Amino acid sequence: MRPSSTLIALVLISAAVTVFTSVWWRDMSYLLLIIWLALAALTVADLVISNLAGRMTIDFDLPPQGFVGHTTVFAVGVRPQRRALPQNIEIRLDLAPELVIGEIRWLNPAGEGEVKTSLDLHLTRRGRYAVNELWLKWPSRLRLLEMIAKMPVGKEIAVQPDISPVLSGAIKTQILPLEAGQKDLRLRGEGSEFHQLREFASGMDPRSIDWKRSARMRSLVVREMRAERNHQIILCVDSGRLMAEQLAGFTKLDRAINAALAMCWGAGLAGDLVGFYSFDSRPRLFVPALPGRAAFPRLQTVCAGLRYETQETNHTLGLTHLSGRLKRRSLVVIFSDFVDTITAELMIENIQVLARHHFVVYVALRDPMLAKLIEPEETTLDAVARSVAARQILQERRAVMEKLARLGVLCLDSTPEALTSDLIARYIEIKSREMI
Repeated sequence: MRPSSTLIALVLISAAVTVFTSVWWRDMSYLLLIIWLALAALTVADLVISNLAGRMTIDFDLPPQGFVGHTTVFAVGVRPQRRALPQNIEIRLDLAPELVIGEIRWLNPAGEGEVKTSLDLHLTRRGRYAVNELWLKWPSRLRLLEMIAKMPVGKEIAVQPDISPVLSGAIKTQILPLEAGQKDLRLRGEGSEFHQLREFASGMDPRSIDWKRSARMRSLVVREMRAERNHQIILCVDSGRLMAEQLAGFTKLDRAINAALAMCWGAGLAGDLVGFYSFDSRPRLFVPALPGRAAFPRLQTVCAGLRYETQETNHTLGLTHLSGRLKRRSLVVIFSDFVDTITAELMIENIQVLARHHFVVYVALRDPMLAKLIEPEETTLDAVARSVAARQILQERRAVMEKLARLGVLCLDSTPEALTSDLIARYIEIKSREMI
């Protein structure tokens, strides 16, 4: 409970009247005393009436888990114990700073029944976060006081990596051409894994004739090939300081994890093996390659516990350690970032060493704000300076990507919203062209 602006105004007016009257009419002390007593009695009466009429029962509900980058709903139900609910009830939550509340909600009950509302919580970081207390505030019956009630909530929500593309079936739709249809027919003739022997027919490539088997069978037969399965894919995530930066609502690390899990599911549908590796200033986690569908729940658990680090990334130590752990040629997908060409030199050197024995895909996130800063709407000095800086950043990023491409690395510089779909499209391209 605290005084309202109305009560404060009445007290100030009464104080001014008291001072003025005491200076000019000193025999009016009884009248002043009556005024103050009346104001005090009115306040006490307002408090008693509001306490008797303002009793209520509150129910709340919070989902046990949600996806990072999404919005979840904290539902609140208020019902009176007697009579009607007070008007203009303001609801606030005491919660972890990682849970961003959308807006403050007001309740304006019209009748005597239960009133329900909800608060939108924006999930910006992975982890377990608590909603501690629920605060209610409403004006008293005579508007002299503001009644405040606090209720313990004691609920937690586990913020997990976003796997909504997996649950919605969007990944399966993209991977489907690798399993059936025209693309699969093309792969049967151009793959590297033996599929079957077929009798030679007019129009077939003579280079596919198996001459030894043709001699035994006394007729021309051809070897039909198909795309090789059981490739080893290593999802390598940089969890250093640059990846902990916010980009379009949440961190680059979370976006990289979301895309990595989507690719893990897609690789499982395509029959490949998937492993996981993370590093920052030193190697962190390494999960050996498993069949994609079996690896997905394990990788989901590992990624959910991946911490946000504040240390600079040591690409030399991290990628050298990864190279020593890999015993067969693999598709290595590196999620990382850089500031300029100077800081990217060590990264390029170590990716070059890794690319000698493995097929490397380098994935970086491009800030969409840079494209807007290049062509400013205003022509002020600050806008021009920001435009020049943004153009220089993009030029240096392009130079690094071109240098990696010359080393045989497939580069993907994508926007945050298109990262998952672009990565799956590149994976399909790699599989269809037998680039591993």
